Amino acid sequence: MPTIDVLDSTMYYEETEGAAEGGAPLVFLHGNPASSHLWRNVLPRLGGSGRVLAPDLIGMGRSGKPALGYRFGDHARYLDAWFDALGLQEVILVGHDWGGALAFDRAARRPGRVRGVAFMETFVRPMSWSELGEGPRARGEKIRGPEGESLVLDRNFLVETAFTGGVLTALSPEEMAPYLAPYPTRDSRRPLLEWARSLPLDGEPADVAGRIEAYGAWLAGSGDVPKLLLTFDSAPTLLIGEEMAAWCAANIAALEIEHCGPAGHHAPEDRPEEIAAAITAWIERRKLR
Repeated sequence: MPTIDVLDSTMYYEETEGAAEGGAPLVFLHGNPASSHLWRNVLPRLGGSGRVLAPDLIGMGRSGKPALGYRFGDHARYLDAWFDALGLQEVILVGHDWGGALAFDRAARRPGRVRGVAFMETFVRPMSWSELGEGPRARGEKIRGPEGESLVLDRNFLVETAFTGGVLTALSPEEMAPYLAPYPTRDSRRPLLEWARSLPLDGEPADVAGRIEAYGAWLAGSGDVPKLLLTFDSAPTLLIGEEMAAWCAANIAALEIEHCGPAGHHAPEDRPEEIAAAITAWIERRKLR
């Protein structure tokens, strides 16, 4: 699969083989601590024609790992350059976790270049510590504190827990291997730690809170861009449960909501067929390609 030069590094991406030309490209963006590998069971199930791509964010998966702070803005900058390098103009974005936030951010900054956005288990608005349940709050405090560096940098804690506790069925060692392989050293895991510390809670970190506030205004006002929220149930740690889904319905313009059944936070591992079917039907219904 291809790797392309982007700024001072490279970015790896998956692209479905034999996809017919024509129609808006469909771009899948992963979050933390995943890679394009997250979409491996979704992409082959998509109907329709046109390009389907899924990059590894900079510093993650098989993309290059330049010396960066790996802040939200860094990821957005490299992702912008990846779109430009591939000549991707009007696109349909699909985002999970921080990939959803990056999709919203790009759509807000590049009006007219995004035909639609489908999203799941992502960050639709700033949050506060008080909104977190006891478990997520304790985990967040631990990762943001001194213990976080030991947990995340000295071992693959985030990957190991994401795909054992963040899914309904824990991945086997063979299934885990592609997620673990890009992070063999302490330094290689720094992007994962930075993402884990980036969730804006009570306005901090301020740079990420600012990005989310900016794209929140776009989400509320972009009635000309169709949006699809995929929801799930059966997991107490979902980012978008019933209350947040209701908030989305009341505050996001041109939104449709499709429930896809039981899943953990890393829903493409649990419900790839349902996710692919919902996205395909939405694209056809809204005539986006």
